[in-house]
Amino acid sequence: MPSLQFSSLKLHWQILIALILAVVIGLSVGRDGGIFGLSFYAIFSFIGQLFLNALKMLIVPLIVSSIIVGMSGFGGSEHLGRLGAKTIGYYALTSLLAILIGLLFANLIQPGQVDGHPAEVFGLSADTATVQATLGDRDASDVVEVFLRLIPTNIIAAAAEGQMLGLIFFSLLYGFFLARLHEDQRHVQRQFFTGLFAIMLRMTDLIMRFAPIGVFALVAKTVAETGLAAFGPLALFFLTVTVALATHILLVLPLLLYVIGRVNPLAHYMAMSAALLTAFSTASSSATLPITLDCVEQNAGVSNRTSSFVLPLGATVNMDGTALYECVAVLFIAQAYGLELALGTQFIIVLLALLTSIGVAGIPAASLVAITVILSAVGLPLEGVGLILAVDRLLDMLRTAVNVFSDSCGAVIIARSEGEALAASYALKAPAIQN
Repeated sequence: MPSLQFSSLKLHWQILIALILAVVIGLSVGRDGGIFGLSFYAIFSFIGQLFLNALKMLIVPLIVSSIIVGMSGFGGSEHLGRLGAKTIGYYALTSLLAILIGLLFANLIQPGQVDGHPAEVFGLSADTATVQATLGDRDASDVVEVFLRLIPTNIIAAAAEGQMLGLIFFSLLYGFFLARLHEDQRHVQRQFFTGLFAIMLRMTDLIMRFAPIGVFALVAKTVAETGLAAFGPLALFFLTVTVALATHILLVLPLLLYVIGRVNPLAHYMAMSAALLTAFSTASSSATLPITLDCVEQNAGVSNRTSSFVLPLGATVNMDGTALYECVAVLFIAQAYGLELALGTQFIIVLLALLTSIGVAGIPAASLVAITVILSAVGLPLEGVGLILAVDRLLDMLRTAVNVFSDSCGAVIIARSEGEALAASYALKAPAIQN
């Protein structure tokens, strides 16, 4: 039967088929299509929200149990310090490379250089009131807030509000001191969190069985709402961001895998396919974290000791795609207003994009908030954000996939540097770089 044949396909193929069907059906039914008085858009929204809620339901217990189990397995503080230094170094390197790639393509293609006023050429009115309503009362202080969010006053409230950075910091401390308890106390607590982590992985497997349906609903809703009309006036900007993101995920990150990690990049693409497609459809690194952990541990063979430290932290602070997007967007807005930014100003943009990609993580409309911070710092009008709102959602899906892939590459590279044996498919054929 067709249903049995479909269920026998690997998960990433099921999700890919769901994506293609979602685009076709979303374009066909549009925002107003329906049946028996019920709009398809409402159906897509309901199913997609159910899937997102199920994923988000796992985040807090999964992060807590995963980090605590991983941290409690460290032999000493020197191992933790080494792993932390490697993780931070990798995240800083890849984010900086992503921003420089965005800077390069924004200057080469110059998507914002047009004749006439941007409101006329792009067919969009940069309504300041609308933009401010979308962004809320956010300003440059959000960059500083990252340090305050690191140490929450109430860990339960932080978890309920989705403040993952504080939750991760607390879990790291808890796991670190758990490893230093007396044997009888350590054994009981470690057994509890190990069991909790195992349960969360089983729940993740259950929810992932419905991933093709959830992905279909989320993407169909987005396509039905936006269609393809928004691409016309902003096609060059969309192309610039897409090409820059593709360069980072198809060239830079595979090179890091090959040269530094000494692993087969093609094998890693296959191992992470389900997580990448889920990240694309949900546009949320945090919501994708359960699948990312599952793919990295089960498919790539990375130990929980490494993945439980690297991936939750990466889902919160490592935003390669977001940082790249911020840089291109600010340059696009400057070009649209006919401004030539000096090299010094572009350097400030690079630095601010690196900081804000970390500083505003976890805030709704995080990229738009970060862009306003950068625009204010370099003296550009905030209403310029209105020029990119039409395509922001679709580009958000693309840059989230890049964010997740970068996190997974970091886990694999760091695991290899720690001497871990990965899945057999990761072995390189080139003798010159084999261990």
